[in-house]
Amino acid sequence: MARRVFFSFHYSNDVWRANQVRNCNVVAGVDVAGFFDHSEYEEAKKKGQDAIKRMILKNLDGTSVTVVLIGSETANRPWVKFEIEESIKRKNGLLGIYIHHLKDKTGNSALFSGSKPSVPWGIEFPAYDWDKNLDRFRQEIEAAGKRSDALRNPPKSFWSR
Repeated sequence: MARRVFFSFHYSNDVWRANQVRNCNVVAGVDVAGFFDHSEYEEAKKKGQDAIKRMILKNLDGTSVTVVLIGSETANRPWVKFEIEESIKRKNGLLGIYIHHLKDKTGNSALFSGSKPSVPWGIEFPAYDWDKNLDRFRQEIEAAGKRSDALRNPPKSFWSR
C-alpha cells in the first residue's frame, strides 16, 4: 500500500540534501508532501508566519508518515518542531533519517550530525543514516505507516466491545 509521506527538514540548510533523498523515487507524485516549490515557500514567507503554517498544514493533509531529514541544525528549527507536533496530532508515524553526510550544492557535507528532534515520551521515532538502500527506505516508511495505522485504529479492548 502506498503511503503519502510528509518530509520535514531545515529548508535553507538542507534542501539540496533533502532532494537527494526525495529523488530516489521511493515516494513519488501525489505521495510526496512537504517538498514545497521554492517559489511557494518564498511567497508564504513574504505573507508571514500564518501563511507558512497554512502551507505546512495543507501539505500534511492526507499523510500517514512524516520523515524528518536530520541535518546538523534540524532539531532546533521552529518549523521542524511545528511539523513534528502537527504530525503527532494527526497520528502520523515518524521516521528520522540523518542526512548531514550528504553533500550540499557546493559539494560540502556537514562536519557533524545533528541531534534527533525530541518528541514526547512514548512516541516511536526511529532514525538511521541515509545509506541509499531503497528497499530499507521503503520498509522503514511502511513500518512508520503501520505505527500510524495502529494509532488511528487501535484494537478494541475487551471492555469496549
